[in-house]
Amino acid sequence: MMLSANKVVTEEPNEPRALPFWELWNMNFGYLGIQFGWGLQMANMAAIYVKLGADPDKIPILGLAGPVTGLLIQPIIGAMSDRTWSPRFGRRRPYFTLGAILASIALFFMPSSPALWVAATLLWILDASINVSMEPFRAFVADKLPVKQRAAGFLMQSFFIGLGATLANVLPWVLHHLGVAAQAANGVPLSVMYSFRVGAVAFLLAILWTVLKTPEDPPADMAEFERRRRETSGLAAGAREIAHALRMMPITMRQLFWVQFATWFGLSCFWGFFTLSVAQHVFGATDNKSPLFDRATEWAGVCMAAYSVVCFVVAPLLPAVTSRLGRPKLHALALALGGAGLLSVAAIHAPTLLLLPMAAFGIAWASILAMPYAILSVALPRERMGVYMGIFNFFIVLPQIVYSLFMPIVIKSVFHSNSLKTLLLGGFCLIIAAALATRVTEAAPISDLEPAVG
Repeated sequence: MMLSANKVVTEEPNEPRALPFWELWNMNFGYLGIQFGWGLQMANMAAIYVKLGADPDKIPILGLAGPVTGLLIQPIIGAMSDRTWSPRFGRRRPYFTLGAILASIALFFMPSSPALWVAATLLWILDASINVSMEPFRAFVADKLPVKQRAAGFLMQSFFIGLGATLANVLPWVLHHLGVAAQAANGVPLSVMYSFRVGAVAFLLAILWTVLKTPEDPPADMAEFERRRRETSGLAAGAREIAHALRMMPITMRQLFWVQFATWFGLSCFWGFFTLSVAQHVFGATDNKSPLFDRATEWAGVCMAAYSVVCFVVAPLLPAVTSRLGRPKLHALALALGGAGLLSVAAIHAPTLLLLPMAAFGIAWASILAMPYAILSVALPRERMGVYMGIFNFFIVLPQIVYSLFMPIVIKSVFHSNSLKTLLLGGFCLIIAAALATRVTEAAPISDLEPAVG
């Protein structure tokens, strides 16, 4: 791209070719496995912790593994994958594979944890491993696709995320209705335990599909790539690269920080307390060891599967709406719908009616998974895509860390352990994020040869 005082030419040099549908499918198929792992965790970990003796106000701090490992691992893996190239294994694929192997092991053993500390430890291993696999996928889209096709690439990821979460969330309910009704020795339903083991296999196989079916292209200028790799090798150089990228952060990325902060704080409230809200507010299950609590947990999984179904149905339709509204306005509208859906749970007492707010939330989720990355990717230099996508993950994990550290006090002292109030706070946060999204300005694509400036 060339910049002048009068016009912007948005073509990037050395753009990759546009990919046909099935190549786009194969390169993103691994996200099906990644989201199978996330979906099982998000729908079931709160209930597993309660089964193992955790108090509700301790759930946020027990969920600290995800954001902390994301904060530490994603920018490091992003910077490392930017500097990686092997003619045989590629740039991003080695990280996909290593993370998948470790995550599958953690998923397999998680629900059979004999004590709370074991489950918490395995969650740290699981989240760290998922982050190793997940971070390079965002940069992978920018590596493989031209600017005009990146939104489609991220939306294909949203499709697989929705599909993977649907399968993960509905599987315990399906297994129970197929007759898997007993409990393990630690109190966790066998339907949940077997679902985690299916998820472990699905995670690994889906990642391997992408690794085996999608070759990676070598850097366009290998001499320049090797020069940059020599200059940025080592931990100190990597830290300097991350610090430099932070200083040169594009203005669009700065604006998205506040949108992401409000969004992911709200999502933390939702994931941490939707299941407990369904059990206590809708089913009236006050005893977490009762069969009614288990049925409520399974139904909450079905509800979360419903929003995932909406996600993968809506995701392919978003580009048509984007062309009319623009990405920031579309994202704002989707966030507002999701926030309104969570707030409406307060008025619902019939389990089946929960599917309506979950449909609204599914629209928001489809946009959350794609629009911020589509907005951002055109403003970043291609050769630093990995490190910037890793830094962008700060915007996701920082609100989760704030939530984990401060919400236990609010839940216990202000909400008096009322799960529904925490869920409603999540809805208000999504409404705030929607308002902030209307203030984001879309950047024109910048050249690979120019720094991102804000």
